[in-house]
Amino acid sequence: MIGVVVIHKSMSLDGFVAGPAVSVEDPMGKGGERLHEWLFEQSSQADVDVAAAIFAEVGAVVLGRRTFEVGRPQWEDTPYPVPCFVLTHHAQLPIVEKSGTFTFVTDGAVSAVSQARAAADGRSVIVMGAETSHALLAAGLADEIQINLVPVLLGDGVRLFDDLPGPIDLERLSLIETDEATHMRFRVRTPDGAS
Repeated sequence: MIGVVVIHKSMSLDGFVAGPAVSVEDPMGKGGERLHEWLFEQSSQADVDVAAAIFAEVGAVVLGRRTFEVGRPQWEDTPYPVPCFVLTHHAQLPIVEKSGTFTFVTDGAVSAVSQARAAADGRSVIVMGAETSHALLAAGLADEIQINLVPVLLGDGVRLFDDLPGPIDLERLSLIETDEATHMRFRVRTPDGAS
């Protein structure tokens, strides 16, 4: 069984997945930490259930070099307790952490996704990082998208869906509304219209 490749993103109502000025000191950018409050300060059982489902489904992670660099000091480990594949132009030996290994993939997104799927052993591959998510979506390598739409307007920051190569048709799989977020899951339809 091959797991799906899922872009999981918390997003502001005006389309930002991080605030401006992302850095090691401020990995979600200015004001961006608000996007993840539903994960850590859940106000409803539905938010708790959505967070638990995300953690339960992940078998491997694909992330970009920038996400690795700004996130690792915060995580002090892998972001999930699974193998993580860092899409990068800079070759590096794997880094073994308590919960998994960071493997650095220099031969492109297709290779990173292929390695992650093999490591995930039938579970989902979670995509982290706006640039990596955008690249996989544009290349047709993402199977599903989960947007946790947070009721906040950031006004500036990092967008996920700018400059896509054309329309991408989606099929809604689920919709869960809470006070802290509207959790929406979509299947990416193939260009011929099939799911």
